[in-house]
Amino acid sequence: MAEQEDFTLLPLPDQFAHKNWKARKLGYETAAKEFATAQPNAPIVRDFINDSALWKAAVGDSNVAAQGDALTAYNAFLDIAGTEGARKTRGSTITPIVEKGLTGRPAAKAAALEGILLLIELDKPDPVVEELLPLLSNKLPKIVVATLGALRDIYHAYGCKTVEPKPVLKLLPKMYGHADKNVRAEAQALTVELYRWLREAMKPLFWGELKPVQQTDLEKLFEPVKDEPAPKQERLLRSQQAAKEVAAAAGPEEGADEDVEAEEDAPIDLEPEFEAVDAFSKIPKDFEERLSSAKWKERKEALDDVFTAVNHPSIQEGQFDGVVRGCAKSMKDANIMVVTIAANCIEAMAKGLRKSFGRYRSTILASMLERFKEKKVNVTGAIGAACDAVFAATGLGEVEADILEALKNKNPQVKENTARFLIRCIKSTREVPSLEQAKELSETAKKLLVESAPGLRDAGAEILGVLWKIMTDRNMLNHLEGIDDIKKAKIKEFADTAEVKAKWKPKAAPPPKAVAAPAASGKRPAPGSKRPAPAKKAAPRPQSPPLMVDDAPLAPRPTSRPAAKPAGGLRPPGAGLKAPGSTLQKPSSGLKAPASSTASPRRQTPSLEPEPPATPSSRAPAARTTGLANRPLSKPSTAPPSPPQNPQVSSLSAIERQELLDLRAELALSRQNASELRQDKVRLSAQITELQNQNAQLIEDHTRDVLSVKAKETQLVRARSDVEVAEDRGNGLSREVERLKREIARLGRGRGASESDGGGADPSYARPAAVAGSARSYTSATGRSGDYTSGTPSHYPTASFSSSEGKENIPDLAAHSPGSSGHANGKLERNGDMGPPPPRVERDRYDSGGREAMQRSQSDGVESWKRAAEVTQNLKARIEMMKARQNIGRGQ
Repeated sequence: MAEQEDFTLLPLPDQFAHKNWKARKLGYETAAKEFATAQPNAPIVRDFINDSALWKAAVGDSNVAAQGDALTAYNAFLDIAGTEGARKTRGSTITPIVEKGLTGRPAAKAAALEGILLLIELDKPDPVVEELLPLLSNKLPKIVVATLGALRDIYHAYGCKTVEPKPVLKLLPKMYGHADKNVRAEAQALTVELYRWLREAMKPLFWGELKPVQQTDLEKLFEPVKDEPAPKQERLLRSQQAAKEVAAAAGPEEGADEDVEAEEDAPIDLEPEFEAVDAFSKIPKDFEERLSSAKWKERKEALDDVFTAVNHPSIQEGQFDGVVRGCAKSMKDANIMVVTIAANCIEAMAKGLRKSFGRYRSTILASMLERFKEKKVNVTGAIGAACDAVFAATGLGEVEADILEALKNKNPQVKENTARFLIRCIKSTREVPSLEQAKELSETAKKLLVESAPGLRDAGAEILGVLWKIMTDRNMLNHLEGIDDIKKAKIKEFADTAEVKAKWKPKAAPPPKAVAAPAASGKRPAPGSKRPAPAKKAAPRPQSPPLMVDDAPLAPRPTSRPAAKPAGGLRPPGAGLKAPGSTLQKPSSGLKAPASSTASPRRQTPSLEPEPPATPSSRAPAARTTGLANRPLSKPSTAPPSPPQNPQVSSLSAIERQELLDLRAELALSRQNASELRQDKVRLSAQITELQNQNAQLIEDHTRDVLSVKAKETQLVRARSDVEVAEDRGNGLSREVERLKREIARLGRGRGASESDGGGADPSYARPAAVAGSARSYTSATGRSGDYTSGTPSHYPTASFSSSEGKENIPDLAAHSPGSSGHANGKLERNGDMGPPPPRVERDRYDSGGREAMQRSQSDGVESWKRAAEVTQNLKARIEMMKARQNIGRGQ
């Protein structure tokens, strides 16, 4: 307890660094109370400004209760320390504030968020956002969620016009791919907040990297926001607050209000910055020659090369006059592909050069508007995009003359497309048209209202409607007089639905200048004379005392005594010596210098010192005048102020001129070196890209060749397999044919052996034996070569001759020899010689049973032979078919 009582005796820095959390908590509470009543120059404030490490440990205190008090004390410190305290402590406090404060208790979270907003308010938001962005890559999802929530609150409080949104928009796709659902939900909330300020303009920076499902979900969240009015900045920076206080102290002037409104309506620049590319050096040298070719393909290829060279987001300035003239000439080309590529080249150059393309506008715009007569949608679309790019690089005032001239064209297609181009120009312009421009455009649009084509009438009504939206009723109602109510209702409809980026506002009259003050200080303004001019030129009079000190006799020149006494007369010599003293006491009397010409006769008496050469020349005419009517009123007042100013200006410029020239030379050299380095970098990048493309092409070609070789090898293997199968099939069929032939031969030999063993057997075996023994004499199953003679009642075969061998085929008549007898098994036994017996004896010896057996044997042999012949013919046909298939498979 004694140690706790001694905590209050410790200095605040020691309490902040104490090991006991109670001591630290007590120190935080004491610091908050002292900062609330301290002055910016108090020693305690200076100590904590110089030692920022104290705040790093305090805002990240491990004790939750002490941390809340530390955040409160830090906010009180920022309030009193101001910009200096914020700049010196933000680098060490933002990270622990997010990691410990925004993820802690609700009270600590609110204090931490207020501290971040204070750091932005006191200085500027960019350093704070740069400190927050690395925390989006933290491994802990709760820290990422806290960071996204802090960014959302920052943009909600200060808006996207104060806080740059580009760095955050580029990191949004990464947040949508996070594994934690809370991170994705907080990223959606941040995206919706940015959409409140940026609308559709923010989508090109990150929309393409999102998945279709994510895009659909965001579109649903954007729907309620679209109906909300434009948001306004809820919290101002200290610099903005000071400017507002100064404006309020100056008085409620309309001009100041207009400046504030103009600043609020200023567009947010979301255009990414690109490095300029030297496109002119990449344009082919023979471009003009190729563009003059008679072949349209060569002209198209020349324009394709130009488009490849200039198709960059930003290109350096160069002499593109020849290229633009060539594109203008191509607008009259008969081939629509050439016209389309030329329009694409103009669009790319206008977007790359931007404002620098304005000097080429007069060369190309009229040609493109005239080519609007083309009916192909793709051609008119390319020309329209090129015209839009030219307008973006110039302005409405520069393209107005060409547009009004094109609207006088007799071709309705040209007039309609030009009118559509004019509508786009008026909608996208950020400069309010002047009253003269509004009058010219209104008169032209009213002429379109009476055209016969419906498209032209609608275009005229839309032009008037958009102008009405921009110029308001005050400037447009007088131009709408004489238009019937139906057309006026349509114009009003277009005016209500038009979305414009400019709005006419009445300009307040300039405040009266302080011109009356010199007139009031003067004694008597002469009627009809210009008094303000002499009063303004009398301002350099304080430089005259050195001249009076050097030239004392010149002092009486600005006196006004002669004007009070017009009667000219010489004064006593003593009286003239008092005049210089009297004029030195009245420096304001120099306003009446013209009246001093009457004292010139009096000034001629003293001749103590010579006067400057310019003075006598101005006094000589005045010495000869004796009346007031001959004296000029305004000329003498212009001479005195001019001599004292020239020597000072010339002396100052001579001292610093050499140093200024040296600095300019060094700046020019640095810019030249930087430009050369950029060009080298772009050239090397282009070479690397080209080599990468060539490498990719070679890899692709190699892969295609390998695949082709593998495909050919596969086809070859399949063909070889088919050949082997066909050969095996043919060999099998050949073996089958040989087997059948051997079987037929065996059957023939078996039959012959049976006949030779039987001798005088049954005559029914005579025919098969003869057939088997002379098989070559039979050519077909139906051929009867060597057969029995038809129509012969006898059973004896007739002799036949073989055409192949030229020998006689005589049937074997051994079966009919005498002494043979039939057996039960159908075999014949041969007895005696082989000579044929007499026919009559043979017929007598055959009984009825022998004749029946012979008939059966003959019928069986004929049928067997027919079957064998048919099988042989089928096999031959199949072999021929297989051979034909093999020849086809081999490609013969």
